[in-house]
Formats: sequence, C-alpha cells, structure tokens
Amino acid sequence: MTDTIPLPPTPVLETARLILRPLEMRDAPAMQRLFPQWEVVKHLHAGIPWPYPDDGAVTNAAMSLETRARGEKFYWVITLKGGDDEARGRIDLWPFDGQLQDMRGFWLDPQLQGQGLMTEAAEAVTRYAFEVLAWPFLYLTNSTQNHASGRIKEKQGAERLRVEPKDFMSGPGERQVWILTREAWLARQGN
Repeated sequence: MTDTIPLPPTPVLETARLILRPLEMRDAPAMQRLFPQWEVVKHLHAGIPWPYPDDGAVTNAAMSLETRARGEKFYWVITLKGGDDEARGRIDLWPFDGQLQDMRGFWLDPQLQGQGLMTEAAEAVTRYAFEVLAWPFLYLTNSTQNHASGRIKEKQGAERLRVEPKDFMSGPGERQVWILTREAWLARQGN
C-alpha cells in the first residue's frame, strides 16, 4: 500500500539535465523570486495566498520541512546539472491517503518551460515511487487548461479517469484526474 508513514529520507535524484535534491531553507530566496509569477501559479489550487507575500517562500519551505520531518511527503527542488545548484522549480510526492486523488505536484521557472525538463523530473520521481518504493499507482491531477501538465501525464502512460470542478488561482475551472499504474509505467519502460 502507498500509505506507509514515515517515508524514508528524501534521496537525490538525477536525470540527464537535472539534479533533484531535497528542499532546504536556503532555497527560499530563489523560490521567492520564481514562484510568484502568474505563469507559475495560474493553474495551481486556489488556496495559495495572492498576491504572494514577501515571506511566502520562507513560510512554505518551513511548513514543507516540518511535513518532511514527520515523514509525510517528499519535497525536491529542481536544479540544473552543471549549474549553480539554485532551485529552478519544485516537485513533490506523497502517498495515497485513501481519499484525495492527487499524489504529485510540480512547478518550474517559466524561462525553462517547454524544454522537456519537467518531463525529466516527473520521470525521475515516478521511477523512485515505482521502482524503489514499489507503490502500485500514482493519482495525478491538473487543470484542464494546463495542457503541458496533461501532456506529461500522457507521455508517462497515465489514464484519465474523469474531469471534475476545481477552483484554481485563475478562477473556477475543471481538473483532470489521472491514474498511472506501476504496471503500465514499467511496461512502457520495457521492464
């Protein structure tokens, strides 16, 4: 089952172009510069404070690190391999709680979007969930207006289950709910 708490320590994950490393408080300044952009937040859930407060990233990082210390979720910052180790985005993963059908979330610096980097990050985190943690599935969601996020799920082999109402930062809309099974993902990998 995917509801095992506490989770193991957050590992460093690498792709061809990225290093995903555990979130640290030192990442707050970079996230404060990048996150409060409409291009980043418009498709996220409506509970984000907006306008984003000056201490928004520090507050969020502190809360995330407390959640991580309890072993409830994984939080990675996305950094460029061979770069300056500065956070350029974030990807989170959490176990199925028996109710909410969402287990992964992410955002990326708009200057880096459209280059396949988020697909790389999503694949690394999915590989960890399925190959290391042996979770049987991931429930995934996105705004129907966030076509790039939907394409990542399609590329990974997720099956769309339904569309339902959801409030986003951009206003009322719909979200797609997907399931990606370990079996389907492994088959796609040729395993």
